[in-house]
Amino acid sequence: MKSLNLPPFEYKVKKQNGQVWIFDIIRKRYVVLTPEEWVRQHFIHFLIESKGYPAQLIAVEKEIQVCGMKRRFDLVCYDRQAVPYLIVECKAPSVALSQVVFDQAFQYNLSIAARFIAITNGCLHFCGEISGDGKFQMLAEIPNFRG
Repeated sequence: MKSLNLPPFEYKVKKQNGQVWIFDIIRKRYVVLTPEEWVRQHFIHFLIESKGYPAQLIAVEKEIQVCGMKRRFDLVCYDRQAVPYLIVECKAPSVALSQVVFDQAFQYNLSIAARFIAITNGCLHFCGEISGDGKFQMLAEIPNFRG
């Protein structure tokens, strides 16, 4: 897998039926190791180990309704009151982080209403905050957990 612009972490992989699987510490099971999953797993560990997010307050690939359609977010981190704090849209390293990707994250956030929205392809990361009056402001980095 491609080297990413995220800290390394210890991971468990296994081969089964010709595929490589990686253990997801949030879902507590092995998942197929795709390029996007490689990014997602790195970002989960980055949030926990570098930004102080409690693992028990992170949800991975849960179904939501967006404009009447079923969708799945990549990551949502909750505060200690179970209010969505950060939504993260993960893409494979080969996917450019375009306005389309931000729009997807914003659309998902219509259902989630997280304060922070981030997108990453493992090489680049962008994050912004939605203020109380609904304005969006880009941030220099992913916020530390303050839930």
